[in-house]
Amino acid sequence: MEAKPCTLCPRACKADREGGQKGRCHVDARIHVARAALHFWEEPCISGTEAPLQSANRNGKAGSGAVFFSGCPLGCVFCQNRAISRGEAGAVISVERLAEIFLKLQEQGAYNINLVTAGHYTPQVCEALRLAKGRGLLLPVVWNSSGYETVGTLRMLEGLVDIYLPDFKYLDPQLALRYSHAEDYPEAAKQALGEMVRQQPSCRFDAAGMMTSGVLVRHLLLPGHVREAKQVVSYLWETYGNQIYISLMNQYTPPVQSAQSVYGEDSSAIDPLLARRVTKREYERLLDYAAQLGVEQGFYQEGGTAAESFIPAFDGTGVV
Repeated sequence: MEAKPCTLCPRACKADREGGQKGRCHVDARIHVARAALHFWEEPCISGTEAPLQSANRNGKAGSGAVFFSGCPLGCVFCQNRAISRGEAGAVISVERLAEIFLKLQEQGAYNINLVTAGHYTPQVCEALRLAKGRGLLLPVVWNSSGYETVGTLRMLEGLVDIYLPDFKYLDPQLALRYSHAEDYPEAAKQALGEMVRQQPSCRFDAAGMMTSGVLVRHLLLPGHVREAKQVVSYLWETYGNQIYISLMNQYTPPVQSAQSVYGEDSSAIDPLLARRVTKREYERLLDYAAQLGVEQGFYQEGGTAAESFIPAFDGTGVV
């Protein structure tokens, strides 16, 4: 059988994932899913504002229908979800089962189907979405990603994804190289975001304030890197203005496993600033800067958000 080199992400590692070889994403082409359940810790327009202990709000809805896929092509040294990003957790399921999961989440009252880090399974996810839509899936579909994607792969999603929820991690190529082993991240993320906005050029919301289409870009403030964060916000605002929403996050949590990065580099290569959390003053400086620019369409986090509650148990819930 002829090998099929994988070029789905900017790494273009050309691994024969369909033949069982693992790519830079740490997984082969079989669909690996670690969790599929209602999730309450996204932006309010994605997961709602109800407390997670409530099974459903007065509209019969409860949280975002999050499907957490295993593996990740980026591999940040500060990864918050190492158990799944390294492909160490998750059950192998079929396209048919994935479509069933989407429909089950709709039955449970999810506001949307939230595909978390699914880029390395794009062809299979597209097939599952078509199956589910043909069987009655009506919810908006959210593409929740690192922003490190190719335009060609994103074009497979056109007509299937309603909301793009990408990160925009860096504008500095050297910082991207140091923290994510991806010097090309800034350029790749710019091109990817441009394609997302082309596909979904307007942000729309329903009567309850839930997002139904558009692009919401996240930036996680890293400790000691307020200047970089300001540059990212400036780029997003100057390029897209009110065409997109911006979410500025302060929930960075130092990784428990700090001895080695995803690709095995010695911890001496990791900036010691990453061993601490973001200070209140750092976050206030970023929010003040965004306000001075004129950013009005966005979200910010309050209080001690760097908590374990943002990281669910990747125990196969809702998968098998």
